[in-house]
This record gives sequence, structure tokens and C-alpha cells, in this order.
Amino acid sequence: MESQTLYQVQKRDLPRLRELLTDCFQEDPLYCSLIPDKETRDRLLPELFECDLSEFFENCEIFADSSDLNGVLVVSDESEPYNVFQYYLTELKARLKTDEYLIKEDMSLKTFCNFLIGRDYLNSRWTDQLHQENRLHLIYLAVRPNMQHHGISGLLIKEAIRYAQEHRMMISLETHNEKNVSLYRHFGFKVYGVVEKPPFKLKQYCMVREI
Repeated sequence: MESQTLYQVQKRDLPRLRELLTDCFQEDPLYCSLIPDKETRDRLLPELFECDLSEFFENCEIFADSSDLNGVLVVSDESEPYNVFQYYLTELKARLKTDEYLIKEDMSLKTFCNFLIGRDYLNSRWTDQLHQENRLHLIYLAVRPNMQHHGISGLLIKEAIRYAQEHRMMISLETHNEKNVSLYRHFGFKVYGVVEKPPFKLKQYCMVREI
């Protein structure tokens, strides 16, 4: 994805980006379900996002509303060629590091088991059903809680839509927060399917915006 409007996040921004995501997802339904204990969640989230971001800097693109990083958009352009070996190696490294943190921070292994059981909430494999390679996938869209309702989400989404329209691409995403569904519908997305995995009382809304 290319943008003349948004700020492309660099590796030097990693500490601020990690802090932003931790702040935004502290009370997210997904992480509250997988890590119910707040103290454990406080310890784990920065480490987990650091693992994610290490992988994203290799395989994805990260944009923000500005260099102030009040809102962030992580995207994967599924139409771009990539090195399969490098992609899966990077993913494996991130997964092993994540497992290490989960076990270290909760020796009871309850959190580790939650992540194993809830793994379908933590990937985008549902997009295989779309059979559409000319596609932009929105991995994260997050805005600092104290900067919400200032049009930042709209700015980020509209820029992704602009790029997708110019390149005739489908857009896909998933959200675990039911309140976000109406926001995405406002921008032309529709619910493709809903993932539910007992014992979690959690829904993953899989959404697409057609070409």
C-alpha cells in the first residue's frame, strides 16, 4: 500500500507503537477473553505486541495518522509477491517468542492454553475462503482512547479504501468488538461470517468490502 496522506511508521517508532497498541487493546474483548487476569494482561500485552510488530515490520506495512502516532493502521497487501520461506520463518520466530512470554508470565499455563484453544481468533485463515488474492487485509486499526471521536479512524479507513479502489482490490478485516461492526458497515463493509469457539464467549466478525 502507498499513501501520500499517512505517515509510514518506521522501526525507530517501535517503542511508541507498542505503547499505543497496549493502550488501545487493554480492554479489547479478544485479550480480555484470552488473558482474563488484568495484572497478567498488563505484563503480557507489551511483550505480545512487540512480537507482533517484529513480524509486521518484515511482512506488512504500518501507517499512522501522523508522526504523533495517535492512530495506526497495519495492512497486508495480499497481491504483492513475497518470499514464502522468509514469511513463514518470521511467523515461526514470532510464535515461539510469544509462547515463551506466555509461559514465563503465567506459570500455571492457563494463558498459554487459552491461546492454543483460541488460535482461530488469532489468525486470518478465514480469508482463504474468499479466493481473492487481489486483496488488502487490515490487521490492526487502533486509535488512542483519548483521541477517539476526532476523525482519525475515518482518515485511516478512507485512505485504505482509496488505495483499494485505485487498484480494484477487495478489503478484508476481522474485529472482536461488536461496537466496531457498525463503524465498518458505514464505510461499505459487510459481515462475511462470524467465528465462535467455545469455551470463549467471544465472536470474531469477519468483514469484507467488495471491489
